Amino acid sequence: ADYLDNGNNKMAIQQADKLLKKHKDLHCAKVLKAIGLQRTGKQDEAYALAQEVAALEPTDDNSLQALTILYREMHRPELVTKLYEAAVKKVPNSEEYHSHLFMAYARVGEYKKMQQAGMALYKIVPKNPYYFWSVMSLIMQSISAQDENLSKTMFLPLAERMVEKMVKEDKIEAEAEVELYYMILERLEKYKEALDVVRGKLGEKLTSELQSRENKCMAMYKKLHRWPECNALAQRLLLKNSDDWQFYITYFDSVFQLIDESWTPPAGEEHSLEGEVHCSIEQAVNFIEERITEESKSSRPLRGPYLAKLELIRRLRHRGCNDEYKLGDPEDLMFQYFKKFGDKPCCFTDLKVFVDLLPPSQYTKFIRQLLDVVPLAAAAENEVALPGDIKALQQHLCVVQLSRLLGIYHAMEKKQKLAVVRELMLRYHHGLEFGKSCLKTELQFSDYYCLLAVHLLLDLWLEGEEAAVWQCLSLLEEGLAHSPSNAQFKLLLIRIYCRLGAFEPVSELYSSLDAKHIQHDTIGYLLTRYAGSLGHYAAASQSCNFALRFFHSNQKDTSEYIIQAYKYGAFEKIPEFIAFRNRLNSSLHFAQVRTERMLLDLLLEANISTSLEESIKSMSLSPEEDDIPWKDLRDNRDLTVLFSWDPKDRDISEEHRKLSLEEETLWLRIRSLTLRLVSGLPSLGHTIQPKNSEKTAENGVSSKIDTIRALLQQLEAAVDSGKKFLEQKIQYPVLGPPPTRMAGFFSNGSCQCQTSLFYLVSDIYELDTNGLEDSAEIQERIGNSFKSLVERLTDLFNKCKGDLIEVRDGTLKTHPNLLENLVFFVETISIALWVSSYCDSVLRPFKSNLQKKKKKKKESSVAMPPVFTHFLDYVTELQTLTSNVIDHIKGLEIFLTALKLEELSLKDTLLLQEEKKFTKTVQGKVQSSYHHSVQEIGELLKKRLDTIKKLKI
Repeated sequence: ADYLDNGNNKMAIQQADKLLKKHKDLHCAKVLKAIGLQRTGKQDEAYALAQEVAALEPTDDNSLQALTILYREMHRPELVTKLYEAAVKKVPNSEEYHSHLFMAYARVGEYKKMQQAGMALYKIVPKNPYYFWSVMSLIMQSISAQDENLSKTMFLPLAERMVEKMVKEDKIEAEAEVELYYMILERLEKYKEALDVVRGKLGEKLTSELQSRENKCMAMYKKLHRWPECNALAQRLLLKNSDDWQFYITYFDSVFQLIDESWTPPAGEEHSLEGEVHCSIEQAVNFIEERITEESKSSRPLRGPYLAKLELIRRLRHRGCNDEYKLGDPEDLMFQYFKKFGDKPCCFTDLKVFVDLLPPSQYTKFIRQLLDVVPLAAAAENEVALPGDIKALQQHLCVVQLSRLLGIYHAMEKKQKLAVVRELMLRYHHGLEFGKSCLKTELQFSDYYCLLAVHLLLDLWLEGEEAAVWQCLSLLEEGLAHSPSNAQFKLLLIRIYCRLGAFEPVSELYSSLDAKHIQHDTIGYLLTRYAGSLGHYAAASQSCNFALRFFHSNQKDTSEYIIQAYKYGAFEKIPEFIAFRNRLNSSLHFAQVRTERMLLDLLLEANISTSLEESIKSMSLSPEEDDIPWKDLRDNRDLTVLFSWDPKDRDISEEHRKLSLEEETLWLRIRSLTLRLVSGLPSLGHTIQPKNSEKTAENGVSSKIDTIRALLQQLEAAVDSGKKFLEQKIQYPVLGPPPTRMAGFFSNGSCQCQTSLFYLVSDIYELDTNGLEDSAEIQERIGNSFKSLVERLTDLFNKCKGDLIEVRDGTLKTHPNLLENLVFFVETISIALWVSSYCDSVLRPFKSNLQKKKKKKKESSVAMPPVFTHFLDYVTELQTLTSNVIDHIKGLEIFLTALKLEELSLKDTLLLQEEKKFTKTVQGKVQSSYHHSVQEIGELLKKRLDTIKKLKI
């Protein structure tokens, strides 16, 4: 066991063998040996050994624990349940084995058996937790039941009765048990009863969370629409803590509900269960004013009351009341708020919510007013006035962010914008003074100045200013040099490099972000969207692996969380864990990465290092199966991960999210169908059948071709939907979701090529079943297909021609679309070759039969059917075309190597001398990345060229 712990598996196997020579029936030694075998990659031997021991139904603790570890490593948790089922039969009174059995069921989600195991445990050892394990398992059955009705009429009422029994016998001990009772009543929609439980004697046990009872009461009052209670409770809680924002929202909601219902307090009795109720706007206004007066006396400044006043003004405006309640002018209130909290980074995000209360005509005046109170000092007459300390810097930064949000910078002319960029960078450099003592992991106080300057330059780039994008990259790289942990710099660099078609610097930037756990799903798209499409195949494999490793381990990890929740009685967390697992399993990104990963593997290996058939088998792919949950796809991408200070009309909207999800799903459908069509090729393999025989259907091959034809129709439909979608010409904001590769796929002709290749498969199959004799028409059709395919592929190649990087008027311009087209070309030619090898497998036997006939008849004039010459011509043309593309790529490599960017005197009046050195670095990175892409694409094409040469029948 020590050897196994230290990772020395071979020694462990040897030691186990020694032991087994002396005691050949030592179960535990056999299992430890099996663990060693499993870890050295001998899975089959390990499994056989383990089953030998399991068949003897061991009951010693060591063997059971060791087998559990082994099965877990094999990802076969269902075998653990069988193990403990047998152990419990032999030792029926063991509390330990029963609880192990319960946990084993929990790992595989067998809720019914968990319920039974819990009760069995409770009978042996009447401890409360075991009883409630059983109750929780009933709730789990109700959650997983497909039939809503069944869960409300059977599982939940049964759970409720089980808890009521314990309540009547006064056996409720722990807080978790009360939580569980509340959870059952809430799911049964018995809100009144749930409220009684929380307010009653049982509710006294709810102590582990702050305000746990109050929050639960509030939730039930809302469900029951008991607004008086909501209002009174919110008031009480705000008197305790006037900074708790959620209760301000509840307070306002309830006041306006009561006004709309014209509710009046009952005469001579309590207003409500919770005390006094406010049911008029006057009372609300007074209540907020009192909170502000109270705040002014408190020792630390609280933001809640001031923001509540702005919230109240906004709600009153929505109802059409403007100023009759004398709450003050929003502009002035925001100004006062800035004076009080402007030196806190949260000041901007607080005010951002309320800027729509300002009339646009007042924007410039408002910003001037704010600037007037920021303490800045100029060294000389014409110099920029700078802050003297961090507080003043923070205040000034807040004003700059608000200026961007109010669209003041957007409205400027190019010249003004450039002046602002220079000023912001000057302020950025000056602000670095304050951060000299910052650790590497801390951000510099003035980082946002740099980020805002980059945003302004991005505007200019989108307006057609080519040089601006290089200035963006230079400033970001400079920012990163001073603040190496700033994730915003890294994320923006990633987006801009990818837009320029340079993936190489991105891998390093992304790994320095050190994305953890769920982030592989929320921001992983930044990596996986571009790696493969820019020809960095090795990096693409790696980035898919990162993501897939996370998704696969999520399954295993979640069952561990659930087990811990049972052990510690955190029942309310269990449904959350299950929902979390489901959300990840139906993640859009997970489905995309799975599909792209398999396509990539086929592209890099199929018919190169292994045959197409073996590759498909190893991925257990089949054309009939579709494992993507189309109806439940969840878009878990974080599309606002990049900071943006854009006004609402330029920022990413709900509509953009919807459209992006629609586009991603359409593209995923096309990719998934392509993968399934390719995976169907080997199954059409050559099986000789008599012409028109009845047997075809039984052999299953004809149903295979039907599958392929059906998939082809689905592909056509998906392509049509994709084209319709693109007709809308949607433009996402520059920092919004990146568009898919769909537009390029249609416009460069790859789509038409790939679809016609799959139609060709159908024709070749027909030729195969009809034989060569009376098939002149099919043969001609195939010949024409070959011709048009070569034309289409040549067109696609023509769209790859041109310089990837060109120098124009002293600025650099990159052409990433040429790179994307090249990548599509490689993929399309690979599919063409997989289809060709299918043609080859059909035509070879025909040819050898003809040659046998020739020998028999001893005639030299047996006419060769035209399909052979068509095929030979086609293969030769493919070979020539691929050689041409390889030559073109060599040309690109030579050009990229010879391009001496450092000698270019790029016209740049904006950047300072020390910033220009970053420009050189950035351009070097882009150049090197393009060089890398071209090399990888060239290498892969050379391997494909070798496979073409084998196709001569």
